[in-house]
Amino acid sequence: MASKKTPNLIREPLASAESAEMPKTGKVIDLNQQVWALQDQTLVAAPQSDRMAPVIVTVIVCKYPEALEQGKGDPIYLGIKNPEMCLFCKDVGGQPTLQLKEEKIMELYKQDKPVKPFLFYRAKTGRTSTLESVAFPGWFVASSQGGQPIFLTSDLGTLHNTDFDLNIDD
Repeated sequence: MASKKTPNLIREPLASAESAEMPKTGKVIDLNQQVWALQDQTLVAAPQSDRMAPVIVTVIVCKYPEALEQGKGDPIYLGIKNPEMCLFCKDVGGQPTLQLKEEKIMELYKQDKPVKPFLFYRAKTGRTSTLESVAFPGWFVASSQGGQPIFLTSDLGTLHNTDFDLNIDD
């Protein structure tokens, strides 16, 4: 049985809760050099090419990290820029599922309490990060083969790719 790795939690200046006025933007690349792309309103991992441009992701740190579990990483809202949608986690038939929802990331940020289905703990290890669902602890954003949807898995880093390089512009 594979052991689950425990990431070193390194805080990086993504945006502090006190100073965040606009989300940071960038792109996501997995360890297989696949980017996140939008295909028929579904977020997929795909080799970067002229035909498959990466989506621009939007990231902002939750204003209320003290209201969430400590020591798991920075709680972030994660969306895409065009069309403006956010990633969220929902129970579908007893299974945590990753979906895209038309939602403005700044509206989530401005709420008077954390909106857990839209939050992910970003734990950074070296140049990569894992993204754990706040609503479903132990479930991580993952990718597999090219053209397949981005999804949630409870199998951290063994069968599927759960480490991502978030190339975020400061």
